[in-house]
Amino acid sequence: MSALIALIDEWLPAQRWYAGKGRPVDEVAIETRIDLGSLDDAAVVDLVVAVDHGGDIIRYQVPLTLRKEPSDALTFALIGECDEGFVHDGLADPAGARTWLAAMLDGHADVTQRTVAQFHHDSGTLAPDLPSRVVGAEQSNTSVIYGEDAILKVFRRLAPGLNPDLEVTQALAKVGSPHVPAALGHITGPVADIDTTLALMQRFLPHATDGWKLATTSVRDLFAEADLHADEVGGDFASEAERIGRATAEVHDALAQVLPTDVDGPEQIDATVQMMHRRLDDALAEVAELAPFGDALHAAYDAVLAAASKVPVQRIHGDLHLGQLLRVDSGWNLVDFEGEPARPLTDRVRLMTPLRDVAGMLRSFDYAARSLLADHQGERSLAFRADEWADRNRDAFCAGYAASSGTDPRDSAALLNACEIDKAVYEVLYEVRHRPSWISIPLAGLARITGREEISM
Repeated sequence: MSALIALIDEWLPAQRWYAGKGRPVDEVAIETRIDLGSLDDAAVVDLVVAVDHGGDIIRYQVPLTLRKEPSDALTFALIGECDEGFVHDGLADPAGARTWLAAMLDGHADVTQRTVAQFHHDSGTLAPDLPSRVVGAEQSNTSVIYGEDAILKVFRRLAPGLNPDLEVTQALAKVGSPHVPAALGHITGPVADIDTTLALMQRFLPHATDGWKLATTSVRDLFAEADLHADEVGGDFASEAERIGRATAEVHDALAQVLPTDVDGPEQIDATVQMMHRRLDDALAEVAELAPFGDALHAAYDAVLAAASKVPVQRIHGDLHLGQLLRVDSGWNLVDFEGEPARPLTDRVRLMTPLRDVAGMLRSFDYAARSLLADHQGERSLAFRADEWADRNRDAFCAGYAASSGTDPRDSAALLNACEIDKAVYEVLYEVRHRPSWISIPLAGLARITGREEISM
């Protein structure tokens, strides 16, 4: 193992976007090395690193800068020292971030040892010397903001092929959707010999506020008013939830205009239901707390077969929740069209019912309401008010969706119910693996759906 590989091997597991936490590693190897030049005495490189977990290969993108001398100003970005010099995170190092921007603006192509990277400048005018800063909150990717003009999302876990975030963003731009930030450029390169999306640059929305922050502020306002209902509090969120419903429906309509659509018949519906059953069985085997719900959840899936013989399907967002929404003066923007990052790429680009996005939003309102109950253990009156807030905003979202699309999601109750259950089961597994103290949130959602006794916080 080279000294550089050894550094990366030690550094990777500590990163938020590393997907192999707790799994044994057989080998770490550099599959691709792209040299982007030098700036401010820093050699800028981009690596595709393959991590072998017993034959399961996960690939990561690792931008680096290599410096001959240490820098006190870059201690926070230092990965370590090896025979190539002092190795830094290439996005946190301003020299690396500036090089990526310059390459994008130049439409740069790098050819090194038969490896090609293409930087595509799609639209817009940007200054090449914009200051950069890394967004700290992301878990599956790394984004760099340039001034107040652009944001570059670098995909960390790489699935060979076209990333749906780029595909969908470009498709929505073709129909002039007002609900997605404009695409300014993208980067492609070979991964496992397949041309693959490495990064996406979009217009930055400097004065935007994300939906999660606005929604949880509304919940705090409700909790602070001991004698008021959700519709009586000054920070009531229902009008925004209604606008989010309209925006979601308009995005679904736009996607149906420019990307493929179809109608699932009984055979395809049965296959989808069986997939839900399998995911539930896997979760039941891992999470004991799901056992009381098992029979009722399986029955809810089977109810879809009796209720629907045809289901329209299309491309959707795939992981829609309040954190994927940005409020600006003109309305709501949807971002991050990758789909659920833990799912295989083939699943994330499948045609699906738009009710999956609706279900994701309904679950997100539950999360916003109940995430704050951890600070109020045992206060059942607040749990009741949290549910009241969630119900009010769930209804407002569906009403907004219906007003724009002409179809109320609640009219397809069995399918919507199944999609919401499938999402909650996914959430249970996520919380058990990453945030055990929050497992009560999706369990409470399943209790509501199945009519079982309330889950205590």
